[in-house]
Amino acid sequence: MILLLLCRSYTVHMLQRSPITTQKVVFTAAALTLLGVCALAYEAAGARQALAVLIGGFAGLALYHASFGFTAAWRRVVTEHRGAGLRAQFLLILLTAAVSFPLIAYGERLGWPVGGFVFPFGVAAAIGAFIFGIGMQLGGGCGSGTLFTVGGGSTRMVVTLAAFILGSVLATANLHQWNRLPALPAYSLVNEFGPTLAFAATAVVLGLIGAATIWLERRTHGEVAPPTQTLSVLHGPWSMALGAVMLAIAGILTFIVVGRPWGITSAFALWGAKAFQAVGIPVETWPYWTWQVSALETSVFMDTTSVMDFGVILGAMIAAGLAGKFAPVWTLSKRDLMTAVVGGILMGYGARLAYGCNIGAYLGGLVSGSMHGWLWLLFGFAGSVVGTRIRLRLAMR
Repeated sequence: MILLLLCRSYTVHMLQRSPITTQKVVFTAAALTLLGVCALAYEAAGARQALAVLIGGFAGLALYHASFGFTAAWRRVVTEHRGAGLRAQFLLILLTAAVSFPLIAYGERLGWPVGGFVFPFGVAAAIGAFIFGIGMQLGGGCGSGTLFTVGGGSTRMVVTLAAFILGSVLATANLHQWNRLPALPAYSLVNEFGPTLAFAATAVVLGLIGAATIWLERRTHGEVAPPTQTLSVLHGPWSMALGAVMLAIAGILTFIVVGRPWGITSAFALWGAKAFQAVGIPVETWPYWTWQVSALETSVFMDTTSVMDFGVILGAMIAAGLAGKFAPVWTLSKRDLMTAVVGGILMGYGARLAYGCNIGAYLGGLVSGSMHGWLWLLFGFAGSVVGTRIRLRLAMR
């Protein structure tokens, strides 16, 4: 409630201080819509659901101000041998895991039960992560990247998001068949070794990969690129390090408030299924949805992942308004349109096969101590390399 009042007070202050501009209108509209989504989430599922909206909004603001994406960071490792973005991701993972591992291990004893994302990983998940990696490079953004760039005013990413949703729901039509393929059993480092050793092992592996990127960068360029600087906490841009810290706070708050890691793409499948139902396609008869009938029948504001996604979009829109950078481009080339559609469909389909995207599967898996997160990283990065090569052939920036 305090956060809502502060947001409202700042909106009024901005309008009183100077004449209305397009950016102030964007900020005000996004802030008021965020308040509205909070109210609807509260009405649907209570205070925790409303808090989830605000956490999503905070994450969206951090993603936008830090330009914190996974897609460009992975691409720069391949094309430029620059690893700052990848190392920032590792910082985010370690900061989150430092809190999430003990919460997963001891939370129930303390009266605050928390669950992780620990899943088996097999042929279907490997294929899914690989085609997701291709799709994220063609589409121009990962799960979180798609949401925050949509909020930032990218019309191309609106197309990517629509295709992402379509690919997600299409995958649910035959996911039960994919799941029959061979898979390794679920394996949790936290359960097997405890939170301390699990964190140490995670830190060592990420540290070694990070050191390898530093070696590669120095070998190619003679030095490591200087870190980006934060110019303004309110208006941005932020350094990647500050972005990692803020997103770690959002991830930890998600564990505390929601009881699980941050996820994104399961909501896309739900939105697509509801749209299919609206036009008469009986998705409720598909095996994937037979055990989620209540989600299809109830308000989307009952779904925590959905309201957090709404928050991410609106938080990024608030950040774009604060930065004075909300400026949609209304014309798209045929190449941009086609790659957005193909990339979005690949990401949507791949995410369903592989338990999620870069947030739910990669980040969510690693901060849960799950081996499937490491395997997702391996196959997702391999797909990203292929996608990067395709981008170069298509002369995409």
